[in-house]
Amino acid sequence: MVEAVTVRKMDDPIYTNSTVRIGKRVIPIGGPRPELRPGEKLIKTTQSVCPVCYRLMPAVVFEKDNKVWIRKVCPEHGEIEDVYWGDVELYKKAMKWDILGRGTYQYVDAKAPCPFTCGLCPIHRSHTALANLVITNRCNISCWYCFYYAEKAGYVYEPSLDQIRFMVRQLAKQGKAMVIQITGGEPTIRDDLIDIIKILKEEGVKHIQLNTNGLRFAQPDGADFARKVREAGVNTVYMSFDGVTPATNPKNHWEIPYILDAFRKGGLTSVVLVPTMIRTINDHEAGLIVKFAALNMDVVRGVNFQPVSLTGMMRKQERERYRITIPDVIIRIEEQTDGQIHRNSWYPVPCTLTLSRFIEALTSKPQFEMSNHPACGMGTYVYVERKNGQIVRYLPITEFIDVEGFFEYLQEKTDELMKGKNKYITLTKILFNLKKFVNEEKQPKEFNIWKILYGIFVRHNYEALGEFNYKMLYLGMMHFMDTYNYDVARIMRCDIHYLAPDGRVIPFCTFNVLPDIYRDYIQEQYKISFEEWAAEKGSLDSMKYKRNIKALQNSELYRKTYEPFLQQVKA
Repeated sequence: MVEAVTVRKMDDPIYTNSTVRIGKRVIPIGGPRPELRPGEKLIKTTQSVCPVCYRLMPAVVFEKDNKVWIRKVCPEHGEIEDVYWGDVELYKKAMKWDILGRGTYQYVDAKAPCPFTCGLCPIHRSHTALANLVITNRCNISCWYCFYYAEKAGYVYEPSLDQIRFMVRQLAKQGKAMVIQITGGEPTIRDDLIDIIKILKEEGVKHIQLNTNGLRFAQPDGADFARKVREAGVNTVYMSFDGVTPATNPKNHWEIPYILDAFRKGGLTSVVLVPTMIRTINDHEAGLIVKFAALNMDVVRGVNFQPVSLTGMMRKQERERYRITIPDVIIRIEEQTDGQIHRNSWYPVPCTLTLSRFIEALTSKPQFEMSNHPACGMGTYVYVERKNGQIVRYLPITEFIDVEGFFEYLQEKTDELMKGKNKYITLTKILFNLKKFVNEEKQPKEFNIWKILYGIFVRHNYEALGEFNYKMLYLGMMHFMDTYNYDVARIMRCDIHYLAPDGRVIPFCTFNVLPDIYRDYIQEQYKISFEEWAAEKGSLDSMKYKRNIKALQNSELYRKTYEPFLQQVKA
């Protein structure tokens, strides 16, 4: 598929022109390094791509007006500049945890510069932390901002059970705990979904997520379907939820009460709400989304906000209207929770490597790592204090644990272990000093943080960690790139990958952002034409979801679910 050019490392500037042929495209490589202007401060140099021709070229990431920007200059299509991160100080905090992963299993040779040999190649730095398994590109709805469903593709993509088993076995070659998200399209419209889940369990997948809009669970047999999904092996439901009102969440607003009811009755009690955040569309409801999750913590374990990836060709004015980044959403949450969930409550995902590396040094066994780029995601945990069923306040974990001090201390002890320090002496010191990092006066009275940490370090009791997850609300951010803010340095660190039926494992932001090279190019080779599909299964239009809004609204369950948000819903 790829014709060879010289592989260049990330710190090698590209000033010479050449090309790489991928599939049907000839992609130019090279271009001038962008100039900085007065008032701009260089943060780093990197490489990026042109949104029009995919040219790989030098880029600069710089500070201006308290934001982080990226700029590149395509010799053919001119200068492209976009916001990289919406707050400089949060960017600097995130980059303090810039810890490299140790690489992973090699599936393909590096015959071209990153990101044009994805699959994974030898220069990739992170093993797969979460694998996306696309089981269909059919969907029962059509969202205006979605980059991926059958009608847009022009064909049906639906791998067979044998192909699915093959893809999972390819993932297993990495030798790490397998975590797979079943996704689409809308995966619940496959009749053999339960069989697919069982195959994943048979192949040793440790954790299975189901990515869904939830509409299938709103049907009369939704609770029974939820039970079957749970019993087959799904651990977590990763469910679209873009806001608390019909205006912000036309996708499944009216069905949410019935979906959650089905989860409760079917025992699917680990749900993560996934809002796609779009500036001027639903960012004013970020705090309300947190509140909705907090009021439904019997089934909802967290919220994973995803600032929108602006796919396709968009004018600068449109990008300025819709562009929102991780810090922007964090600041919206701070403002909309009256400062209770403060921006300093958040830490980048790779800070967890400090714990992984310590456990590895202690046990002499390689550990599962989340070593993505610090700019890819941030997260926090929040304790929800209640009185008489009402939310009194949010208490972020940083209010009662010195997170930064704890991680710095663990790093110090990891260094000691690596230098040959006796692990029993080191562990004893850690247990003795753990309480220094916990403010016992501020910690929630429901559980003892020190006991949980003790259970993890001494007894390797992860049930204690489970207790923590069930009593705290997880809040996360994950911003997938687009061609306007593309940073090749982030691709090399990506740990969220797609499984492909050709045997490759491909980073998210190459698979979806360069679709005619990866997603569409690969899946078209395994396509089923609309005509073939219709002859065997029926037309796609007949499978689209149809709702009766009046009937859905006229129930006690709907009113009870949205009662705390009636003012917004009516507006």
